[in-house]
Amino acid sequence: MTPQPDDTLGQLAAAGVAVWLDDISRERLATGNLATLARDMHVTGVTSNPTIFANALSHGAAYNDQVGDLAVREVTLDEAAREITTYDIRWACDVLRAAFDATGGLDGRVSIEVDPRLARETAKTIAEARALWWQVGRPNLFVKIPATAEGLPAITQCLRDGISVNVTLIFSLERYGQVIDAFMAGLEEAEGRDLSAISSVASFFVSRMDTEVDRRLGKLGTPAADALRGKAAIANARLAYQLHEQKFASLRWSALRERGARPQRPLWASTSAKDPAYRDTMYVEELVAPGTVNTMPEATLHATAAHGELRGDTIHGSYQEASDVFVALAELGISYDDVTGVLEQEGVQKFTTSWHELLTTIETEMAAAGARQPAEPAAEPVAASGETT
Repeated sequence: MTPQPDDTLGQLAAAGVAVWLDDISRERLATGNLATLARDMHVTGVTSNPTIFANALSHGAAYNDQVGDLAVREVTLDEAAREITTYDIRWACDVLRAAFDATGGLDGRVSIEVDPRLARETAKTIAEARALWWQVGRPNLFVKIPATAEGLPAITQCLRDGISVNVTLIFSLERYGQVIDAFMAGLEEAEGRDLSAISSVASFFVSRMDTEVDRRLGKLGTPAADALRGKAAIANARLAYQLHEQKFASLRWSALRERGARPQRPLWASTSAKDPAYRDTMYVEELVAPGTVNTMPEATLHATAAHGELRGDTIHGSYQEASDVFVALAELGISYDDVTGVLEQEGVQKFTTSWHELLTTIETEMAAAGARQPAEPAAEPVAASGETT
């Protein structure tokens, strides 16, 4: 179906960009808001992370009943976090199951993150991913694994096991190449499995690149530095797409495609503009190309629908210009490797901090719920031996 001229999100989807929502909450699910966004705004996927869950749990009363039950059961905080988050993810998977079925498993996906405290521990990441995959128990689940050096073998193992993976926290082109290699290795080693049923996306974080590079440019304060503000993130993502095209044009991928495998799609994450001086839809409009995903916070989703200006494919034909941006940054003394290294470290730390905030919130809510529970009735006296009651 051809989208209407005023249906910007429909045009985006028609251009080959899957529209996903970067947010989830029990309230959104209970009110039917997610179903409405799927019906009216072309949303065909949901991503979550520890920060999103921490925010959701700290607002409103939607989690009170479950938290109360967890308090009565006296579960550990880690178990409570898993119970709460998987409940929401399972519900969202059911809401988007129609999109999953309609696209043959391409979309309708919902992502849940492995405990970020495990980002540097391969074996524990694998074990946790398996537990999440089993506990959610939905074919349209993505388990999110960070693209740390320790995460790469976990990605391969999980794909080998038939677990669909959203690889998260990708910042550098070198690491992205390693992620694609880990993806292909997992499929190559998935002997006896239907490769068409194993899916993956690679979440390339966008706006955080501009935040860090612009901070360094601001310290320079020169006209040359000012001219490069707001250009690094889009250039980085465009070069990532170029790398994606190169890797998936290889003989290695051709052999996997013949076995039924589907390519790992680039996913543009962190697509809200952090600098108010920038157009709030820039990370949507400037990253349009077939076979991609853009996961947006709800504010960016509505902004794109209201005043987004699409110009067709904005990635192909931009590779030289994108490369020139990083040449110019290097000439100013801004190291690409240092920037991306800092961003990966900060990304893991931010999610770990949010996970601790989530656990603290759960602990507080469980304690409050326990205090609200009715007192246990007094036990009946036990009759002495030989006595009758």
